[in-house]
Amino acid sequence: MTRIEYAKRGIVTDEMKAVAQAERISPEKFASDIAQGISVISKNINHDIVPLGIGKGLRTKVNANIGSSKDKLSFDYELDKLDVCVKYGADAVMDLSTGGSIRELRQKLIAKSPLAVGTVPIYDALVRTVERHGTIAKMTVDDFFQVIEDHAEDGVDFITVHCGVTLSAIERLRQDPRMLNLVSRGGSFILEWMIFNERENPLYEQYDRLIELSKKYDLTLSLGDGFRPGCLDDATDRGQLKELITLGELRDRALEAGVQAIIEGPGHVPINQVEMNIKIQKEICKGAPFYVLGPLVTDLGMGYDHITAAIGGAIAGAAGADFLCYVTPAEHIRLPNLDDVRDGIIASKIAAHAADLAKGYPQAIEKNHKMAECRKNLDWEGQAALSFNPELVRQWRAELPPSVTDVCSMCGEFCAIKAVERAMAK
Repeated sequence: MTRIEYAKRGIVTDEMKAVAQAERISPEKFASDIAQGISVISKNINHDIVPLGIGKGLRTKVNANIGSSKDKLSFDYELDKLDVCVKYGADAVMDLSTGGSIRELRQKLIAKSPLAVGTVPIYDALVRTVERHGTIAKMTVDDFFQVIEDHAEDGVDFITVHCGVTLSAIERLRQDPRMLNLVSRGGSFILEWMIFNERENPLYEQYDRLIELSKKYDLTLSLGDGFRPGCLDDATDRGQLKELITLGELRDRALEAGVQAIIEGPGHVPINQVEMNIKIQKEICKGAPFYVLGPLVTDLGMGYDHITAAIGGAIAGAAGADFLCYVTPAEHIRLPNLDDVRDGIIASKIAAHAADLAKGYPQAIEKNHKMAECRKNLDWEGQAALSFNPELVRQWRAELPPSVTDVCSMCGEFCAIKAVERAMAK
């Protein structure tokens, strides 16, 4: 049986107990949430990792994207990125490779990763088809489903599938053109295949086939937002909302069949629409876990899009988003390097923590309180240890050490904390 099938029968599995214990919630409540499709455990039966819980009442999780391209083909470098993801606290990693021997790299990542691993199988299908035939248009439906099964068999824990890019959605796009149409790579590949072949999206048309394959591996479906807005001009438009309605319907079908699903969301969204987007998704998709890219609250952040995404991510998380996909400083520019991966993770971790504070998540509140205590006590090592990048804190403090050892070199002898303590002691 799948996790949903166990949960629907009132059976609390060891995996459910492990997640519940880590999150400090009732195992029975968590199992009930899985049965209702408002929480999931992302773990393929072929991947030996600590199960990752995503959903209602749980800590806001962070995903980091890595992967090769034709411009940089190095397995070792991508494995180094995985090390960075683990070191700085990502909860999951997605392999978005479009270059080299994609399956070989995926297998190496899964074998090494203690984190949940996600993929976008259409990328792999595109590369295989182009190598054989020169164009995505020549891909057969069976070819595509074979690629999906390869990913599941290898141990991928969750896959992004752009099931909502349908013929009717494309017609909507023709009627209401956008500034940037589709910026989703996976969505654009599906759209291109559909137009060239004059056929419905096989992920939508043969969704039951996808469900059966997912049940075999207890694979989590991440229902991708092919129509996510790629600029503020396109945010919260009819194309985005039409796809969201479709994804909500498909999520219901997956839940009924015993398959876990999460919903992917925007994208570029103005700050005053972020909370609204989360509430619309939660309503349409009946509380399903929501996985958001950013959202990026301005289009002008090139080189600093980890900041624009962290602003949107904090607001989205506070409003109910469950899973933040990091954005690196290299977004829109180039393939991220190791420093970009680190900075993207830290920015998203800050956003997730801020969201958890707003949600009243006990462990976030406790950790934040500990930092306040360390500052009150001028405990610099304690502050470093609780920070998102302890090495950086220690390095910067060492670069300009204060003449008075228990303060910082900005305030020195005029430290506000020490001054107030002296005054209050009189």
